Formats: sequence, C-alpha cells, structure tokens
Amino acid sequence: MAVSKTERKILGFHVSSMPATGHLAKISRKKYGVRPDHRKAGLTALFNDLNRFLNPKITISSDECSFYNGVVKQFFPHAIVTQYMGQKGSVAGQGELKKTRFDPIFSINHTFAMLRANVSRLIRKTWNTTKKVSCLICHLNIYVWMHNTQKTPLFVG
Repeated sequence: MAVSKTERKILGFHVSSMPATGHLAKISRKKYGVRPDHRKAGLTALFNDLNRFLNPKITISSDECSFYNGVVKQFFPHAIVTQYMGQKGSVAGQGELKKTRFDPIFSINHTFAMLRANVSRLIRKTWNTTKKVSCLICHLNIYVWMHNTQKTPLFVG
C-alpha cells in the first residue's frame, strides 16, 4: 500500500500472498502447506501503477523491507528513499501504541491500523477470513474510497 504522508490518502494497493510467520507458522504450514511469497510481484505491480501519476523525484519513506529499494529504484530512479527500523508496539488500553514519541512512517502505520479497525476480515484475532482474494480486493476498494473521501481531511494546498 502507498499512502501520501501529509494528506494520508491511500494512493494505491495490491494484495499478495506471503508465507506464514510468527508463533503459529509451523501449525499453518502443517495444516495448509507452504504459501508462496508474491509480495515482490505485488510491490512491482503497485509501483507500476504509481509510476503513471507520481513525480519521478518523489520522496519515499518505508520500513526496512529488503526488497523495497530495488523495486523503488526500478520505477523511480530519481526518488529519495529513506527506510526506518520498525518499532515494537505496546498493547495498553486502547490497542497498539508505539513506545517512541515520533514515528517517521506514522501515515502508513496509522492507515494500516485504521484498515484493521474498519475492515472486519483484517481485524487481528478474528473468525473472519478471506477465502477469495478477489473479495478482499473488492472490500479494500470500498474502504479506500471511504478512507479517501470520508475519513481523511480534504487537502487544501
């Protein structure tokens, strides 16, 4: 997903499968098999879409995912790319909060938190699941429209 830093508008997204991780990964692999990792292909498709309307000299901030740099340089060779180490969240009171006072990638982290809060199939620890990727994409398209028109302030610049 790509989010504008100041307006917090969702610029685009792609859905990709990825291998199971975390403390339940072994159980997941045993039950469902190994899922393929299509994140790089999804990121490439996203940046192919973004390349059509974003300034080639854009500034991009992201977490430290190892394959971001290569894909960004492929589509935005003149972009300024800054990657930040992820911060551990702390669940206390009203959900997950960062332990630091300043989050340089707040816009994307906050947007993901809003997605988890507002799209039932993305809520953590839920019975809701996505059986068809096409249904998830339709659901996300509806949310993106609501997010960009209703949930984020209108940018006047």
